[in-house]
Amino acid sequence: MKVIDPYYWSSPSLIVQTGLQVLKEGSLYTDLLYTAGATILGFILGTIGGAILGLSFWWSSLYSRITEPYMVAFNAIPKLALAPVLVILFGIGFNSKVVLAFMMTIIVTALAAYSGVKAVDQDLEKLLYSLGAKRYHVFSKVVVPTSMPWIVSSLKINIALSLAGTIVGEFISAQHGIGRMILYAGQVMNINLVWVGVVVLSILSIVMYLGTLYLEKWLLKGH
Repeated sequence: MKVIDPYYWSSPSLIVQTGLQVLKEGSLYTDLLYTAGATILGFILGTIGGAILGLSFWWSSLYSRITEPYMVAFNAIPKLALAPVLVILFGIGFNSKVVLAFMMTIIVTALAAYSGVKAVDQDLEKLLYSLGAKRYHVFSKVVVPTSMPWIVSSLKINIALSLAGTIVGEFISAQHGIGRMILYAGQVMNINLVWVGVVVLSILSIVMYLGTLYLEKWLLKGH
């Protein structure tokens, strides 16, 4: 009597065999590069865009008070629910996956940067102004360094959100990608290929997480 039905759960040997087969065919490399590329590009654009948006609140308290409620409301919207709309707007190709990964990360980073802005020492600002410092001096020498740890703290969250956004986009409609491979494998009941995709995604997420740890250390040098 079999405790685990291999039809549903497969076995390590069959998963390895299937993985070697798709490696030999070359399709796994294409799908992996597609998913990793969309994830990393969306992560970079979302992090930079969010940092700029959050830091810009320091320049105008009126602007920040008007914008913050809308930003919080947008953050509450499940971005993955917008994936079909993004596919319609940007097509089934690479761009829609990047945009979805971007949307998953920009508000998280913006809120983190804004928290850093609010943590700036007001007394230090006043001291610099009394010494003749201009606003851009205070911004570059005080606001940005103070906000940097807050921005960096969002990186590990952002890389995971970017990957999730990319995969969901590939599930909905894509020509390449690990998500598309998993979806196709599920449709044809190829459980071995499904597990290959899951393992590859796990490895990819670990590598990206380690990359963000290295990036954190590099960005926080001197803090």
